[in-house]
Formats: sequence, C-alpha cells, structure tokens
Amino acid sequence: MSTTPAPAKAQLTQGHKKVIFASSLGTVFEWYDFFLYGSLAAIIAKQFFSGVNETTGMIFALLAFAAGFFVRPFGAAFFGISTFLVGVLPNYASIGFAAPVILIILRLAQGLAMGGEYGGAATYVAEHAPADKRGLYTSFIQCTATLGLFMSLLIILACRYFLGNEAFEAWGWRIPFLVSIVLLGISVWIRLQLSESPLFQQMKAEGKGSKTPFRDSLKDGNLKLMLLVLLGAAAGQAVVWYGGQFYALFFLSSMLKVDATTSYLLIAAALALGVPFFIFFGWLSDRIGRKKIILAGCLLAAITYIPIFKGLTHFANPAIEEARTNSPALVNADPNTCSFQFDPVGLRKFTSSCDVATAALTKAGVPYDVKPAPAGTLATVNVGNTAVTSYEAAGLTKDELKAKGDAFGGELKGALTAAGYPAKADGARINIPGTIFMLWLLVLYVTMVYGPIAAYLVELFPTRIRYTSMSLPYHIGNGWFGGFLPAISFALVAGTGNLYYGLWYPIIIALMTVVVGGLFLHETKDVDITK
Repeated sequence: MSTTPAPAKAQLTQGHKKVIFASSLGTVFEWYDFFLYGSLAAIIAKQFFSGVNETTGMIFALLAFAAGFFVRPFGAAFFGISTFLVGVLPNYASIGFAAPVILIILRLAQGLAMGGEYGGAATYVAEHAPADKRGLYTSFIQCTATLGLFMSLLIILACRYFLGNEAFEAWGWRIPFLVSIVLLGISVWIRLQLSESPLFQQMKAEGKGSKTPFRDSLKDGNLKLMLLVLLGAAAGQAVVWYGGQFYALFFLSSMLKVDATTSYLLIAAALALGVPFFIFFGWLSDRIGRKKIILAGCLLAAITYIPIFKGLTHFANPAIEEARTNSPALVNADPNTCSFQFDPVGLRKFTSSCDVATAALTKAGVPYDVKPAPAGTLATVNVGNTAVTSYEAAGLTKDELKAKGDAFGGELKGALTAAGYPAKADGARINIPGTIFMLWLLVLYVTMVYGPIAAYLVELFPTRIRYTSMSLPYHIGNGWFGGFLPAISFALVAGTGNLYYGLWYPIIIALMTVVVGGLFLHETKDVDITK
C-alpha cells in the first residue's frame, strides 16, 4: 500500500486575502463611477436632454448610459476622471446642444476605463486562487459591481436627505460625481500596491506571453469559442444583471411612480440581502460546476420575469393595477397615425392626435392599448366610461399648442384621477416586505449568473491570451446586450403602452443563452489554468 502523503489542501493565505481585498475594493470604486449615471438617469434626462419631448429625452438619457457600455470592449487605458467632469458639466439650459454631446463623450471615456479593468482584476484573482476555490475567490470580484451600485445609491440618498429633493434635483445631483475624484485617487493607489500574479511572471520568464494577444485570440478556433462564450454565457448574464438591478430601479421610479428616495431604499435593501449569494454561488460552482448555475439563473429569469414585475406593480403601486382592471385606458385612433415615438436625432415632431394622446399617457405612467378607428378619425382616450378627445398639433402656434395642451392635459388628468390612476405611488399603500421580496428574487438571479462567471471565463482560455480572450466576449455581452437593455426596454414600453412589454428583450436573450450555452459550451472548473 502506498505511503505517499496526499497533497496538502490549498489554504487561504494572507497574500491571497490581500489580493482579493485590494482588487475588489479598487473595482468597487470604478463601478461606483460608472453606475452613478444610471442611478440618476431621470435627472440627467431633465438636465441634458430637455430640448426634445420627455419620452425621447428619457430614451436619450438611457442611450447615453449605454454609450459607456458600448465602448467597454475597446478600453484599457482611461481612468475615472470623466466621472468628476460630469459633475461640473453645464446643462442644456446653459450651453444648449453642446451639453449632451460632451456628456456622451465623457460616458464613452468612462466606458473605456471600465473596459480595461474587469478582465485584469478577474484574471489576477483567479491566478492567485487555489484550484479548488477559484469560484469562491473570484466571486468576491463579482460582488464589486453590485457594491458599486449600492455605494452610489447610498451617497445619492445622503445628498437627497441633507439637501432636500428640490435642491438635489437642481444642483445637488452633481455632488456624487464630484466625490468620485477622491475614490479615483484611492483606486489608483490600491492598484499600485499590487504585484503581478506569479503565473503571469512565470509566463513571461518562460517566453509564453503573446506579443499580439488580440490577433492570437482570433486564431485556431478561439474566435469560435469567444463567439460561443458571448452568446452562451455573457449575453444572458448581462441582461439578467441589468434587468434585475438597473431596470428594476427604473421600473419602480419611472413607471410605477414610486418616489426616488423610496425606490433607492427598496433597491438598496434588496441588494444588501442579495450580496452574500454572490459568494454562495461562487462557492457552489467549485462543487457542482459553473455552467449549470449560470444557465439556471438565465432560465429562471426568462420564466419568471413577467410574473415578478407584475408582482412589483401589485406590491409597490396597487392603484395602477386596480385602475387598469376597473377602468382600462384605450386610445381609439387611426393606427396609421400612431408613431413609435423615438427620434434618435431629435428632429421629428410627433404631432398626430394619436401621438399626442399616447405621449400624455406615457408621461403619466398609465398603461394603455390602441384600438383601431376609421381613417381620419381624431384620436380619443377612453378611461372607463369617460372619453377625452385629443387634438392635431401640426400647424399650431406656440400659444395655440399651450392652450390645446393644457385643455387636453387637464381633461385627461381629471379622467385618470376619477378612474383611480395615481399621479404617484401612495407611500402608505406600498407593501414594503412584498416589494423587497420581489426585488430580492431579481437580485438572486443576478448572483446566480454573475457569481460564478469570472472563474468560468478564466478557465476557458489559455494563459497567454486569457486577458483579451475573456474580456472581449464579457464586455461585448455586458456592454452591448446589457448596457442597451434600459433604453430598448423603455422604448418598447413607450411604443406599446404595455408596462411589461420591455421584458421580452431580456427574456429572449436569456433563453438564447440557455440554448447556446447548454448545447455548445463545456464545463471547465477542473482545468489547469497554468497552460
């Protein structure tokens, strides 16, 4: 019988703890920079996109949020100074069209900064981790995005509390952006304290490093693998992440009309309850595999998103649900005059009576259906048994537009109020435990797809091209599929009048990932990442 002792089990050393803590803390600060914008999208829309109608302005604000994500696959060299500059940028009222242009440029710079950050942090931690704890160790990095969002919400809440809502929305919203300059300094200092990983040092010493990692990532079937990782892992993870956190916040505040402070507190509570599950699912992936946890999270989200968001409506603003059931809003109009009200260049005018009616309902946060009427019919809005006639806005003077708009808006508001549609959510009727539970379920799915994915991606690619090969599909998935989710989903809601129609975007992408990942990607947790 052999007397050879079993190899010693890897232990969590002080060096490992330092690497995880430093990488995680630095990345939290960078995510804070990035997510401030998303947390303040409604205010950004008013400050920088006031030159277009409110629906288009909100979509523009969400597209500017997405702009930072769009360039993430290309970034590696910019720091978060652009976040500080957002805090001192003049608004549309001060410098006109230049304001949103400069804002988008700064968002692109933020995206480049974050694009170069994640792959390095995840690879660094994975290469320091014991082989049987790779999922656990990298899950600490995965917490950083949610912690960055959590930090941004807390600082926004503090500013609102001390300044008051009116002052915050007028100028106080700039303070959280200005604070980022301090966090940037801390983040840079932390990065300078870290040494390169032993594996990377060994790789360079042995001459295994790639001098052309981008080109080498596209060779020998690796391009096909990156495409499969994008569609079979990263894309689904991205829409579940952004659907469960950012879109949930946007849905609460902009569609259910829950006041901003309450929305932030509810989301913050769900995030606090959910964060430990990043670690749990990272740990679990070391035991049962990473792929099945990620795909299970995508599948659960696809199956339950619509019921969960309907549950949010029921618990957070039951008056909308009741009014919709008892007195549904119907727009009777010639369907050929109803536009999908999004103009990416801000030049179109939506002047038909149908457009006027649907824009007013969208602004009021009221779900509606369009009922076809004969050609040439002036649109009417039926709320229960009350009918409100819209108007054609084309050719009217400014004074005539104001008079018509005030008359129509006042009559419509009276009909909606009489039918029980709330101008905002009644705080006394919000079911706090029920709302937090629904939000926690969404965050739980986030932890399932995001907790294990860093280890999963690191293990799929060889050491010499790992950084580039894992970063590209990850950032394309998160930047393009995920970053555009709020804008696409809100545009779908605004165009259809259905509060839940925007959920079909993340549902379809998540199901695609379940199919592609389930059929074409393999489990990788036992591979040797030194090769």
